[in-house]
Amino acid sequence: MDRLRTPEDRFAGLPGWPYAPRFHERPDGLRLHYIDEGPRDAARTWLCLHGQPTWSYLYRRMIPVFLAAGDRVVAPDFAGFGRSDKPTDDAVYTFDFHRQTILDLVEALDLRDIVLVVQDWGGLIGLTLPMAATDRYRSLLVMNTTLATGDAPLSKGFLDWRAFSNSRPDMDVAALMRRACPHLTPEEAAAYGAPFPDATYKAGVRRFPNLVPDRPDAPGAALSREARSFWRERWTGRSLMAIGMQDPVLGPPVMRALHADINGCPPPLEIAAGGHFLQEWGEPIAREAVKGL
Repeated sequence: MDRLRTPEDRFAGLPGWPYAPRFHERPDGLRLHYIDEGPRDAARTWLCLHGQPTWSYLYRRMIPVFLAAGDRVVAPDFAGFGRSDKPTDDAVYTFDFHRQTILDLVEALDLRDIVLVVQDWGGLIGLTLPMAATDRYRSLLVMNTTLATGDAPLSKGFLDWRAFSNSRPDMDVAALMRRACPHLTPEEAAAYGAPFPDATYKAGVRRFPNLVPDRPDAPGAALSREARSFWRERWTGRSLMAIGMQDPVLGPPVMRALHADINGCPPPLEIAAGGHFLQEWGEPIAREAVKGL
């Protein structure tokens, strides 16, 4: 497959990001970036999955809390994002392609005692992972995401976001993050744009909103319904939900519906000032998660 690889110098000196890059190579040669910090024999491994149009940098306020607890943190970049390779053909990006790539990484690293940490597309994909290997997962931390099962209408907030994204094939990621997270410094906002020198690198960004299953026979819909049943009926691990109350896309109504689908999930943390990219308000969430998961 044709792919692009963001020049490494674009990732030099990113604020709050001292972590060494690591790479997992698929059999087809596509290279997936991840960070892997903390002791390999830690009691917990936090598997942190980002969404669109971000990358693992989104977790930089939470990772230090997990590491200070003596735990391991693995935070990959989905294909098309961050330091991962970026296929240029939009058609490469499918629900199954993204899911299988993360499943393969979990297997390759033989991750155990996983605390699954998800938000946005990190949840649409990530919430389908544990049923494939239930013995690997111990806990869940879920933030501003959903399971798109194709048998319920998508929220107006998401539909508006999809229309916005589709109207901007060369989305200014840094500017978007500045608007969504007003507390970001210019350097932090620029770090979100670092993976994308120009529009040719943004096929993955463009595709994600259009992959959300929106009908019962859409790719990923049946798998998401199976995941919904898993979380309702088979999940026995600990869970914590945090809701960014200012999120117009996957905010309180969507999250409360998801909360009802997670067996044994306690009342959610409500982050009053938090927006869609809730990890940017994530340090206190991480502290609660370390205590309870």
